[in-house]
Amino acid sequence: MATFFMAKSTPRSSNIGSSSASPIVKLADDHLFTIMLLLPVDSLISFAMTCKRFRSLTTSDTLWESICRREWGSTSVDAFKSSINTNNNQQLPWMRLYKQVSQLDSFSCHKLPDPDSDLMLPTPRASHSLNFVSDCLVLFGGGREGGRDLDDTWVAYIGKDFQRMLKWQKVTSGIPSGRFGHTCAVIGENLVLFGGINDRGMRQNDTWVGQVVLSENLGITTLSWRLLDVSSIAPPPRGAHAACCIDKRTMVIHGGIGLYGLRLGDTWILELSENFCSGTWIEQVAHPSPPPRSGHTLTCIEGTGTVLFGGRGLGYDVLHDVWLLQASEDQLKWVQMLYNLQDIPEGVSLPRVGHSATLILGGRLLIYGGEDSQRHRKGDFWVLDVSKIPSIKEQSTPLNSRGLQANMWRRLKAKGYKPNCRSFHRACADHSGRRLYVFGGMVDSLLHPAEASEMRFDGELFLVKIELETGAVRC
Repeated sequence: MATFFMAKSTPRSSNIGSSSASPIVKLADDHLFTIMLLLPVDSLISFAMTCKRFRSLTTSDTLWESICRREWGSTSVDAFKSSINTNNNQQLPWMRLYKQVSQLDSFSCHKLPDPDSDLMLPTPRASHSLNFVSDCLVLFGGGREGGRDLDDTWVAYIGKDFQRMLKWQKVTSGIPSGRFGHTCAVIGENLVLFGGINDRGMRQNDTWVGQVVLSENLGITTLSWRLLDVSSIAPPPRGAHAACCIDKRTMVIHGGIGLYGLRLGDTWILELSENFCSGTWIEQVAHPSPPPRSGHTLTCIEGTGTVLFGGRGLGYDVLHDVWLLQASEDQLKWVQMLYNLQDIPEGVSLPRVGHSATLILGGRLLIYGGEDSQRHRKGDFWVLDVSKIPSIKEQSTPLNSRGLQANMWRRLKAKGYKPNCRSFHRACADHSGRRLYVFGGMVDSLLHPAEASEMRFDGELFLVKIELETGAVRC
C-alpha cells in the first residue's frame, strides 16, 4: 500500500490521440469515473500510470471520497465529515486521508477528565456493556468486587465535542435485572441486550430493547428498557458469549458459557420486527463452524461479513483463530481465515480472551487488551484487516505468504496516556470510527501487580483517537 501513493510517477505515454490508442481513451470523463469506481485501489493506481489524463482523473478528491465510501461505508464517511469543522463547500483531501488510514501505525490515547467530585460516577466493574448510540455512551451492568452483579444503567452525552468533561447520569429503571457477561448490540437507534450471568451463577436467555431519548437542551430525558417478545423459542441460557448487529433489524450471537459451565459453539440469529416490539430467534447450523468458546468477540464489517476472534476454548486454552460469517446463497456460512502465528511479527502475543474488537475508520478491527492462558493481562493494540485477503474462501492450508500476513495483522503504537493492562473491559467507537471509548475491566492489583491472580476492578474511562492531517486542519 505504501507504494500506491508515490506521487508524480511518470506516465507510460501521453499520446492519447493517435489512431492506435485504446478505445477507452475516447470515453468521456464521467464514464471513466464510473469505471474507476469499480476498480480495486491497486488497479486504480496502475491505471493512473498510463497517461497524464488518467493520472489527473485518478487524483480527484471527488473520486477518492467515493472510494472511501465504498471501502469505509457511507455512515463512517458522513460522520467523519460532520466531526471536523470545515466550510461546507471545502473539499477534503480524500486521497491523502485514504493513504493515512490505510498506513495507520499509531494513535493517541487520552484519559478523559473526571467531572466534579460531587457528581456520581459508575462504580468499577468488568464484563459489563458499553455502547455508543444516539450520540451517547450507555453503560449497563457488569460484575464488581465480591462477585456481585450490577443492574445499573448510566448515560453520558457525547455529541460532537468529544473532549468535553463527561457527565454520567444514572437511569433508575430497575430493569433488566443485574448481570454480567451479557451482550448489548446497537441496531439503529436501539440497544438489544441478551443473556448474562447473575451473582447466583444463573445463566439468562432473556432479550431486552433499550432506547435513549434526548431533551432539547441535550440533557438525558429517558432511557427505557423493555422485554422483547420472542415467543417460546430462544437460545439456551448463557453468559460470556459474543454478539453484534449484522443488518438493520438482525443480530447474531455465538458461543458462551451455558448451564453447568459448559462452553457452547452454537450460532443464533435474532430477526426483529419493524417496530422492535417482537423478534424471532433462529438457530444457524453450518459446517464448518467455530469450536465452542467464551470471552471472544464478534464484529460486523460492512460489505465484508462478521469477524469472530479469540476466546477461551473447551480445554481452557486461549485461542487466536479468526472466522468470517458471510451470506452465501441466502444462507450464512462460516469460513476460517487460517494463518501462522510465527509468521507475524510479535504474533506470539495474539491469543487472548476478554479482549475488545471494535470497528474503526477504514473498515478495520482494533483489538485491545485481554488476557492469556496464564491470566496475564494485556495492554497492546492490534489492527486486523480482513480486506488484505485477496479471496475469502475455504482454505485447506494456512496462508503461507509472510507479506500477506504482515498486512493482515499490524501492531499499533499508543502515544500519550498509558492505561493499565486490562481484560474483560468494554470498548465502543463513535459513528466515524475515529474515536474509541474504553471503560472498566480487570487490571493488576496495586499490592501485587506481578501476580496474575491478583487483580482489581477498574472504573477508568479513556479515549483512543486516530489522528489525521487534512491540510490546514488536524482532526
